Amino acid sequence: MSALDPPGGRKAVAVWSIGVAVYFVAVIFRTSLGVAGLDAADRFHVNASALATFSLLQLLVYAGMQIPVGLMVDRLGTKRVLTLGAVLFTAGQLGFALAPSYEMALAARALLGCGDAMTFISVLRLGTRWFPARRGPLMAQLAGLVGMAGNLVSTLVLAPVLHGVGWVPAFAGSAAAGLVVLVPLVLFLRDHPEGHAPPPVARGAGGGFVRRQIRESWSEPGTRLGLWVHFTTQFPAMVFLLLWGMPFLVEAQGLSRTTAGGLLTLVVASNMALGLVYGQIVGRRQSARIPLALGTVGLTALLWAAVLVHPGDRAPMWLLITLCLVLGSCGPASMIGFDFARPANPAERQGTASGITNMGGFIASMTTLLAVGVLLDATGDNYRIAFSTVFAVEALGITQILRLRGRALSREAAGGRAVIPAPQAGHPDPAPQPERVPRACPLPETSGHGSQ
Repeated sequence: MSALDPPGGRKAVAVWSIGVAVYFVAVIFRTSLGVAGLDAADRFHVNASALATFSLLQLLVYAGMQIPVGLMVDRLGTKRVLTLGAVLFTAGQLGFALAPSYEMALAARALLGCGDAMTFISVLRLGTRWFPARRGPLMAQLAGLVGMAGNLVSTLVLAPVLHGVGWVPAFAGSAAAGLVVLVPLVLFLRDHPEGHAPPPVARGAGGGFVRRQIRESWSEPGTRLGLWVHFTTQFPAMVFLLLWGMPFLVEAQGLSRTTAGGLLTLVVASNMALGLVYGQIVGRRQSARIPLALGTVGLTALLWAAVLVHPGDRAPMWLLITLCLVLGSCGPASMIGFDFARPANPAERQGTASGITNMGGFIASMTTLLAVGVLLDATGDNYRIAFSTVFAVEALGITQILRLRGRALSREAAGGRAVIPAPQAGHPDPAPQPERVPRACPLPETSGHGSQ
């Protein structure tokens, strides 16, 4: 351990836990629409494309905020950014509960997406500031697992509450969780341990700092490769969990909402379990990163193809279960993107580089969410045609990974940056977890889903 490394210890765990609690609540809010998509379609009287706009706008804001948030974290510190994020996503969840119209509900989801965007990168930075470098990947993995637990809360807790007490009490009541985590955040969270303050960030005139951070981060092949790995691996599960999984399973596969909810939960559980496996593999062999990422993409495409081309109207349950288990690997695989961006950039650019990488999966998810909704409306709810979008987006991502891997790996091997080893057995890097929002029934043409 370097003498300059932060010490870790109980205080570090306590402070880091506050940040992770904020991320946990953000994921609950982010994914809450997933279990309420059908209800939202009825409440706001919208069709599939309009309902998809909820998730699309939320993801658009999230993705668009990643670089600004990375810059903010690098310049302002974690506590300020996390505090602002908690205020915004709490206000957004409360606004969504009380929104009297579709337009106001859209504005509330945009506000929620803005606050949510400030959480994961902040928590990543918190881990690097409070724990030794060798434990950074482990802390990121644990944060991701907590985020997935937030997704489970949406499915297992919010869904029955929603159907039991109604829209306004369920969403307004859940907003109280934002206030609960805001109090210890303001009172106790610190950006770094005493005596371990980072060197002051050079402040360029005007936008000099912003341009320099973005330019230097993007110039690293490892950053660009990280973005495309994240882009290609994360979106299939996010699209399924965030919006289209519930409607696909209920409307196209004829399952009950309870059974469909169980399959969505299976995706989340698989994600949490496979994260440990992926971490062990990458921790032992850095050379496994590209094969693992591409293997995940290939297996995901194979399972989707098997479900969509299966003869008859419905796929057998064993095939749907297998699909959900494989979709669980998308989150852990997407974290490999950070394993390329992190060693390619120095400490003062980690926030910006993480923000660039984190944009990848959300850009892919936005594109696919919109395309599926448009195709469903255009084809009269033909899911086979609509979900063909998955293959096109994956093909684009694979092309870019293959194009960039040589340069990125050569620069990394040349020692441009010291590689921070990935966590060992059971300690993989976690990816920001998807969100869901199921689509609604064909009559009011809905869509939406949420929990991850």
